[in-house]
Amino acid sequence: MSRPYNFSAGPAALPEAVLEQAREELLDWNGAGASVLELSHRGPEFMRAAEKAEADLRTLLSVPDDYAVLFLQGGATTQQALIPLNFAAAGQPADYVLTGHWGATAIKQAQPCVDARVAADTADGGYRGLPARADWALSEGAAYVHYTANETIHGVEFDHIPEVGEVPLIGDFSSSIASGPLDVSRFGVIYAGAQKNLGPVGLTVVIIRRDLLTRTGQARAPILDYAAHERAGSMLNTPPTLNWYLAGLMFQWMLDEGGVEEFARRSAVKSQMLYAAIDGSGGFYRNTVERSARSRMNVVFSLHDENLDARFLEQARAVGLISLKGHRVLGGMRASIYNAMPVSGAQALAEFMADFQQRNG
Repeated sequence: MSRPYNFSAGPAALPEAVLEQAREELLDWNGAGASVLELSHRGPEFMRAAEKAEADLRTLLSVPDDYAVLFLQGGATTQQALIPLNFAAAGQPADYVLTGHWGATAIKQAQPCVDARVAADTADGGYRGLPARADWALSEGAAYVHYTANETIHGVEFDHIPEVGEVPLIGDFSSSIASGPLDVSRFGVIYAGAQKNLGPVGLTVVIIRRDLLTRTGQARAPILDYAAHERAGSMLNTPPTLNWYLAGLMFQWMLDEGGVEEFARRSAVKSQMLYAAIDGSGGFYRNTVERSARSRMNVVFSLHDENLDARFLEQARAVGLISLKGHRVLGGMRASIYNAMPVSGAQALAEFMADFQQRNG
């Protein structure tokens, strides 16, 4: 193993092949005589790279032609503030389904702009499962319904697309996009911070059904207007060119590896391996998420004795397993196993967990 297995939740690991290609091209990108960091975003070299990145992403995710694809600065939280500005009238209701920390963040960002309503919330249960669809309280005249497909902190994931009728469905797919097939046509908007499965931090992909771009929304500056960004080809202002370039390399790598179907297979193998290690430990390791809602991307667990946490992390690092400390909200451990994490990484962690239990049980 040339590098440690990095289980960081984000910014997350990138494939070695992508990093190596970027290193080789850094000083002289495609014979341009300069780095991609140094070339104009409107020059022919970068324009070709941008067009290829969009085409590859459309192929990877099977994005229909009637959807716009935007590459924007910032993270998913910025989009959570822009969505109500662009797609809802002032004071119009908008429904939010809360299954973890990031769903709660999304509604907080929307509250200054719309009548943001909680359609369902699993906070009382500690965000350990999904709310039954029959219990959702959807609002009449809602501008949209928003949900978080995968909660990185609490390790909760939807294994299906919720049905909300004719109201546009908006999904935050920051931590699970491209990890399996997805019917984009079921959504009004899909957005994803790149730093989990798509590339480096600082870039967000937003996929928007084109008819929604004609919504009046609310008064906003052009820089906050999705339609303006779409007309400008995501170059209304200078985009994060390095991040966009690296995301393009990531898209090509995922296509070369077999596309979303292959990553769905790998995700199932990796997550099942780790959950088996937890469930088979006799209580030494614990995961309290309902099994039907367990995340394939973020496996959260605790040790039966928190006094062992520091020893676990230290010894894991010593054998090349890094970034396993859980989020400060929950503590414990978190193994993020996005697309760049190979199956061998999950296997190495499962074997270490068994060995650590044997020595400390």
